[in-house]
Amino acid sequence: MAGDGGGALVAADTAWLLVATAMVLLMTPALAFFYGGLVRSKNALNTMMMSFAALGAAGVAWALAGYSVAFATGGPLAGGGAHLLLAGVGTEAHGTVPHLLFFAFQGTFAIIAAALVSGAVVERMRFGPYLAFLVLWTLAVYAPVAHWVWGGGWLAGLGALDFAGGTVVHVNAGAAALVAALVLGPRKDHGRQAYLPHNVPFTLLGAGLLWFGWTGFNGGSALAADGTAALAVVNTMLAPAATLLAWMALDHLRGGRPTAVGAATAVVVGLVAITPAAGFVGPMAALAVGGLAAVPSYLAILRRSRSRLDDSLDVAAAHGVGGVVGALLTGVFARAVWGGTDGALFGNPRLLAVQAVAVLASLAYSAGATFLILRLIALVAPLRASARDEGVGLDVAFHGEEAYTTGEGAILVTPRPRPPEQPQLRPAAALERPAEGRA
Repeated sequence: MAGDGGGALVAADTAWLLVATAMVLLMTPALAFFYGGLVRSKNALNTMMMSFAALGAAGVAWALAGYSVAFATGGPLAGGGAHLLLAGVGTEAHGTVPHLLFFAFQGTFAIIAAALVSGAVVERMRFGPYLAFLVLWTLAVYAPVAHWVWGGGWLAGLGALDFAGGTVVHVNAGAAALVAALVLGPRKDHGRQAYLPHNVPFTLLGAGLLWFGWTGFNGGSALAADGTAALAVVNTMLAPAATLLAWMALDHLRGGRPTAVGAATAVVVGLVAITPAAGFVGPMAALAVGGLAAVPSYLAILRRSRSRLDDSLDVAAAHGVGGVVGALLTGVFARAVWGGTDGALFGNPRLLAVQAVAVLASLAYSAGATFLILRLIALVAPLRASARDEGVGLDVAFHGEEAYTTGEGAILVTPRPRPPEQPQLRPAAALERPAEGRA
């Protein structure tokens, strides 16, 4: 997805990337609904705010320094400082689109990658330290890995393929989520009570909006309104469809009925898995990627549910495992005819090895750097909410609001109009009795 400097602006490419940027920006509020529906009602607003806050914290960090670290000319590990504070980023052509638009499109990826991590720590992380984490993680983890793959770094030199962020976004965020869940520890009632989703329709709405936005996520990564963009959009439609069918079948085999939460999760897993391959494989391969990706993530969620690991919303299983599977299957199914490099299935096992190196490097770096960031923040302020705040709910504790209440001031309730007063009727006996003193 790296863009090249120079060239001339192409109106069609610019128009498509403008639309795609808006679509990907919508994905972070969509993630808020997806995550928000899966938690208890007392933590719904806080969970959704953790996604919305990324729009501010990660977005500003990306503009000030993250973009430069990722895409300025530099060494194999990080870009230089040429674009700090957006220096040298204007309306000049970057490939066939304005440089500012390329910056903005890439920024929407940085925002949602940071927001994804929140799903592992909802219902127990303090909001202030979380904001600090968003900034530091965007600058020190996301931006360098983006440089490795898309900014001319060492993985790009090896020939690693990542069309729209399987490694850069999902493996990266999945590893960070796993480490964050381990560092913070489980919620105070973990293992003693079931954490039931409070609003499954919210989760389905979020999944649907994510699927919509993901067509811009993958299709826009062609950076042009061309056949590659069309291929990526079609693959983004087909792969989650296959994952959805496979997941419902697995649900039926295990419990006798498909679940709505499972269906929403399946859509996200399929989208994650096809992301690195979207512009490098054909439609039939996309169906295969989607169908195959269902099994490892499904089993990972089952395994997590029976362990002491409290990755609250299964970020590692959905995004981490899904991203790993998608990156490796890219090394199997990629075709030169679609603009990539032939994969292992077509006589080039080296690509699969390169993809494995990219996955392992991203996992190791993200895990190690995330651990250090969290420990650094913990030296300044506690990461965990108090037991009392967890019990009351983080909506009230950190935001002074509640998602669902009839309390005065929380939501505006229009009072019902009073029925008109009926005239008081005197008893019949009183009507019949003559008034005293009357002649």
